[in-house]
Amino acid sequence: MRDPFKELCRLAGTAVVRYRMISEGDRVLVALSGGKDSTALLRVLLRLRAAAPVGFELVAATVDPGWEGFNADAAARFCRESGVEHRRVALPIAKILAEKRAEESPCVLCSRLRRGILYRLCRELGCGKLALGQHLDDLAVSFLMSLCRGQGLRTMAPFVAPAAGSGNPAVIRPLALAPEALIAECAARWELPRAGVCRYRETLENGDRAYFRDLLERLGERIPGVRGNILHSLGKVERDHLL
Repeated sequence: MRDPFKELCRLAGTAVVRYRMISEGDRVLVALSGGKDSTALLRVLLRLRAAAPVGFELVAATVDPGWEGFNADAAARFCRESGVEHRRVALPIAKILAEKRAEESPCVLCSRLRRGILYRLCRELGCGKLALGQHLDDLAVSFLMSLCRGQGLRTMAPFVAPAAGSGNPAVIRPLALAPEALIAECAARWELPRAGVCRYRETLENGDRAYFRDLLERLGERIPGVRGNILHSLGKVERDHLL
């Protein structure tokens, strides 16, 4: 019988090796919201740690936005049950966005605030790597957005080295080769508790990322394997045929 989690671990293991994400003695901070992607990320890294030929440590962190229904307790409980150190940091996102008058386009500021907290935690906890839960669909969507908005041929890289002298951790995305559908299939078997809904959901549903996610789905209906094709193209840059 097919085991979707085993398949997910295989893809993550391939990504970790291919992009040299984790080395002996690394201490990795995992951004854990409690949703399907971040939970899958932590579960996969736990499985890989148990089988990997190199030793590395895992720490998890949850940035709690404080809105109704966000289940930071469930994330903390899962970490306790898994034997993973967990940190929880409160971030009053709604209050900050209101003060900055950024409620109509909250994602950019929210992302920067969360990333800043995670970077700080990495420094405090001695973590040289920050693991994020973006997957293959996220990479493909980011590429389409960048392409169509004239921002260049770029996407979320599986491995991002820190700028020299910044003191920031390297950013790794072990799920970079895994399609979202596979993660959702695994999560359905885990019966995850509700992690809450972003209070800016309506804004997100009308934004660029939602539009390009829908476009990716429609492309997939027309071109089977389109996500893998985009991934292959991102690694096959033919400079002589570009401007």
